[in-house]
Amino acid sequence: MKRSRRNHTPAFKAKVAIAAIKGDSTVAEIAKRFDVHPNSIVQWKSQLLKRAGEAFDGDGPKRSGPDIKELHAKIGQLALENDFLEHALGRIGGSSAKR
Repeated sequence: MKRSRRNHTPAFKAKVAIAAIKGDSTVAEIAKRFDVHPNSIVQWKSQLLKRAGEAFDGDGPKRSGPDIKELHAKIGQLALENDFLEHALGRIGGSSAKR
């Protein structure tokens, strides 16, 4: 009977890779204990060792979101433009001004 493909969480992979790095047991024993294939353990271990240095890069996690200062500046610019246009439309006095 063939087992369906499983997706393991990154935390689980790290736990298994750390167990492999410790070297207290063989890869076969770790595979049996965690019910995963030995090749997966070797792969996760090598990934952990390759990326271990990234944990100490910089001051912390890299921000991937927008820059807050730029957003505040844009909000200020848009507020000034809205005020200008509101006053300009008020001077025209047309039907489209200040509904």
